[in-house]
Amino acid sequence: MPKPVVPEGERRRRRPTKRGTVLSEELIVRTALRMLREHGSAGLTARRLGLALDADPSTLYRYFRGMDDLTLAIGDALIGRALDGWRRTGEWRADLRAFGLAVHAAYVEHPQAAVLTASRVSGRANELAADEAVLDVLRTAGFPLPEAVRVYHAFIDTTLGFAALDAAALALPGDSLRADEDMWRSTYARLPAATHPRIAEAAPLLATRMVTSAYPTALEMLLDSAAARLETLRD
Repeated sequence: MPKPVVPEGERRRRRPTKRGTVLSEELIVRTALRMLREHGSAGLTARRLGLALDADPSTLYRYFRGMDDLTLAIGDALIGRALDGWRRTGEWRADLRAFGLAVHAAYVEHPQAAVLTASRVSGRANELAADEAVLDVLRTAGFPLPEAVRVYHAFIDTTLGFAALDAAALALPGDSLRADEDMWRSTYARLPAATHPRIAEAAPLLATRMVTSAYPTALEMLLDSAAARLETLRD
């Protein structure tokens, strides 16, 4: 049975590490993000994290119930980074566009962490704040509650789905990523029109677009659809 997580106030009274560093949940998450970026998910263990923090691995369980709890905190931290740079303007489309792009950017900046966390639901403070804000943007814009939930669902899942997809590509070894991207300029570009007429005519455009994220386009299409639906409801 896991030990209970120690309240923040009691943690702060603990002695610092040998390097004089006072541990905190924020420091542990920040260090875990760095380890994921440098070593991938296989390199993130309590033992290695303890070594990186110059602390006994068992100390981590005063802050988190286990490594899965730490994983949820990492995902929540990524959402927090998106929230930090987001300011509402009162124009619902612009606000959702800006927030969606901020969330996507925060995840792909840490691809290994994104692969671990994009599909998780943490129930932590930043996640709750983000969900509350998106729902409020939609309700304030005039979406009835069922429609607001419908658009919220599509918006969140589209954003996190593309974040996971794009992060998974970025987390590939460099050679594999380059090989996948080159496929559009080699195999696809050389297909004859006689056998693959549609691919052949689109090959130059595919070589340009398919190596970039489709998220901005998908987001704009989603917002277009939501706006059209809102207009219909107002008529």
